[in-house]
Amino acid sequence: MSLDLDGLDLAPDLADVMQRLTVVGVELARLIARSGLEGDLAAAQGTNAGGDGQKALDVMADAAYLRALHGSAVAYYASEEEDEILTLGPGTLALAVDPLDGSSNIDVNVSIGTIFSIFPAAGNAEASFLRKGSEQIAAGYMIFGPQCALVASFGRGVHLWILDPDTGRFERLPDIAGVPRDTVEFAINASNRRHWPAPIRAYIDDLMAGVDGPRGRNFNMRWIASLVAETHRILRRGGVFLYPGDSRAGYERGRLRHVYECAPIAFVVEQAGGEATDGYHPILDAVPSSIHARTPFVFGSAPKVRRIARYYDDAEQAALTPDEHL
Repeated sequence: MSLDLDGLDLAPDLADVMQRLTVVGVELARLIARSGLEGDLAAAQGTNAGGDGQKALDVMADAAYLRALHGSAVAYYASEEEDEILTLGPGTLALAVDPLDGSSNIDVNVSIGTIFSIFPAAGNAEASFLRKGSEQIAAGYMIFGPQCALVASFGRGVHLWILDPDTGRFERLPDIAGVPRDTVEFAINASNRRHWPAPIRAYIDDLMAGVDGPRGRNFNMRWIASLVAETHRILRRGGVFLYPGDSRAGYERGRLRHVYECAPIAFVVEQAGGEATDGYHPILDAVPSSIHARTPFVFGSAPKVRRIARYYDDAEQAALTPDEHL
């Protein structure tokens, strides 16, 4: 067993799938640590179904998860790297995965990871995934950084494990208590400011104005271009992440996938007391239109996410509203 699940009371099928995922995680952690010694993991490998460039490690990770899940309770497998949903056989579960999130960072030694989402299998492949994110029974991510960590929720809080490199086993640490509410960090790709919708631009401009602006305090910007790394920081330190849709062709709905990225991260963040929206509406209430559908994504400390939604109604009033009233 590669994962300590003591005390979580998971159904046997779900526990088995989690064990299989972390076996692959151990393999990937070792491979990533040896990047460059066993080939170029950042080498281009074409494009995926969504039109994004694939790296060698994207393809390798997808193949590793697919192999590991054969013979499990996973009936349907949806991957960001696959064109269609794959049917693995009879089973009770449906698993969606971004096998290698943040792959643009492979060659610069920045944290990358895997994001996963698990639903009860429905009557067919599409119905198993094109549903509200609130119907997930498990979601989380593995982050490959200075530590290899697993963060997961089964609908009863958020749990944390760290991979012990000496034993190859994920050891459980105390649960993540909750997203801190009062922080001064935000994450957005500011180079796209000229393309943002007016409410997002107004919100960020007010933050950038610092003590001289309507918020009356200074803020710090972060941007890692790795969703798992952004999420891990927010779970630990609070703040807010924004990837809005914008005016560029192909970016009207942002670039993040609802099924593989936003729904599972939203599930974890909300279980930690944070919130996650498309800027205005809760992500977990939305039903994606297709397996590769994209959505704008805002998540983090609840007061900050609520404030951003208010900018869509009245930016001036939203800027002046005290946090305790959000």
